[in-house]
Amino acid sequence: MALSPDSEQVNDTIVKINKTNQFTPLTFIDLFSGAGGLSEGFISEGFQPIAHVEMNKDACDSLKTRLSYHYLRANNKLDIYDSYLNRKITRDEFWSYIPDEQLKSVINIEIDENTINEIFDLIDSSLQNGKIDLIIGGPPCQAYSLVGRSRDPLKMEGDKRNYLFKYYGNFLNRYKPSFFVFENVLGLKSAGNRLYLNEMIELFSTLGYTTKHKVLNAYDYGVLQKRKRIILIGKLNDSNFEYPHFQSTKHNFKLKEDLLSDLPMLNPGDHPLISNYIKPSSEYLSFYQIRSNSNFVTQHFARMHNMRDLEIYKIAISKWLFERQERLKYSDLPAELKTHKNIISFLDRFKVVDNRAASHTIVAHISKDGHYYIYPDLLQIRSISVREAARIQSFPDNYFFEGSRTSIFKQIGNAVPPLMAKVIAKVIKDLL
Repeated sequence: MALSPDSEQVNDTIVKINKTNQFTPLTFIDLFSGAGGLSEGFISEGFQPIAHVEMNKDACDSLKTRLSYHYLRANNKLDIYDSYLNRKITRDEFWSYIPDEQLKSVINIEIDENTINEIFDLIDSSLQNGKIDLIIGGPPCQAYSLVGRSRDPLKMEGDKRNYLFKYYGNFLNRYKPSFFVFENVLGLKSAGNRLYLNEMIELFSTLGYTTKHKVLNAYDYGVLQKRKRIILIGKLNDSNFEYPHFQSTKHNFKLKEDLLSDLPMLNPGDHPLISNYIKPSSEYLSFYQIRSNSNFVTQHFARMHNMRDLEIYKIAISKWLFERQERLKYSDLPAELKTHKNIISFLDRFKVVDNRAASHTIVAHISKDGHYYIYPDLLQIRSISVREAARIQSFPDNYFFEGSRTSIFKQIGNAVPPLMAKVIAKVIKDLL
């Protein structure tokens, strides 16, 4: 495995260069940005965010806290960040150390026909006649998701989210970046019999963009999760543009051993403010800079479970660990543990995370319950913690999420893994 430059060293170098005015950083706007997983990958490659646009307040607060981290790190003031994580200062006190323009670059407004001009004005005031090099982001995926369509009696027909990409086009038309990166779920390829995907590509073409798309698997880029997403990339005024090559990584890292084993044991409902690592950093955690330089980690807390669920989890874990990775089928549960009459469909509603290699896809439903993300250990019968979910998504340990536990799980499940985003960002940077 070829070692890459430390991203913090890269960022520090970029900051020093910027201070001598010898280099102008590449700029981007992040639309439908969520908690900032996609943005994090681009920031780690030296891109400068001009604006993040997101309708969810908790996600916006997470973005503000993360931008604050980057600002404080660049100015050698991470002691302020640590004080906030340790709850020695309030969030308002913490943000008071951050320039207003940094915090105001996070725009907490839903994008629609009534707000888009207001959003343009806010971005323009930050841009100050500069140029946007790149637009990234993808609209909410429920309208294209296979699961979303299966649960909706109307199959998401008429859902306004089907056409949020048209607003994406409005931003492309106004700022004319050299490239854009549009991420979404695999269901986009089949939604409306491919109608929406074709309409997107046609719209972007009328705006001057040649658009190519492929399905990428986050696992191929170091993320210990099997997560496939469609990534559209468009280039302005280049009819010969071809989809770029992203260098995949071959590895044998194991999820529990290499990603999770240094975190302390938890019981259901445990909610420590901070936790201390119990083992030295693994090669994986160090190489991909998941583990922070601090000696503590935040948000390693677990949800509470009732006794019935714990009994089911125990059966599911035993089957997985000791019966050749056999998955529990709901129909095989003892009668006293069943609460649903449906024993024909959704039989895998209880699922243990694969301890050997990579997790199955983390999705926003993890905010509802933990049944689909059971920790693979009979000594810790519970669902995975917030920090474990964040690590599976490749968020670094110093990434702090704002909001309730339910909100945080949703933010994590909706995010683009930063490690995959970083690989995309590196290639786009080279192209630019």
